[in-house]
Amino acid sequence: MVQLLWKSRSFHQLNVFELQAIYKLRQEVFILEQNCVYLDADGKDQFADHIFGVSNDGRVLAYCRVLQPGTIFEEVSIGRVATHQEVRRSGLGKLLMEKSFKLIEERYGSVPVRIEAQFYLKDFYQQLGFEQTGMVYDLDGIEHIEMVRNVGALVSR
Repeated sequence: MVQLLWKSRSFHQLNVFELQAIYKLRQEVFILEQNCVYLDADGKDQFADHIFGVSNDGRVLAYCRVLQPGTIFEEVSIGRVATHQEVRRSGLGKLLMEKSFKLIEERYGSVPVRIEAQFYLKDFYQQLGFEQTGMVYDLDGIEHIEMVRNVGALVSR
């Protein structure tokens, strides 16, 4: 597995270099790779903790944000989950999510977590304890589903 320096920061703790590297990864994955034109800077980053893995050369290769309850959903939510193309299928996505669960546990306790998952990643999220809670819907031209990970959900190994 690729070795990364893992960081967790509130929006106000991010420096400009970290913020730019985060936005770069998000734009590469969601806008360029997935050909999805949407407003990435949605005004919700300020209400999130940002978890990201940085390579030796300073690139952010794995990232997600943990949003406070009431920001998008009533529950705590995880969003903008992204890994750089060169490290996909290396286990970093699962590690990133486990780091998110740990942060949520420390910050909010044992609470449910809701996500808007791209439909093609349903199996990945189910392996992490999420369950589909609604129908497939279009979000910015990509099929999504809402999923919830309830308190005490186990991660399959």
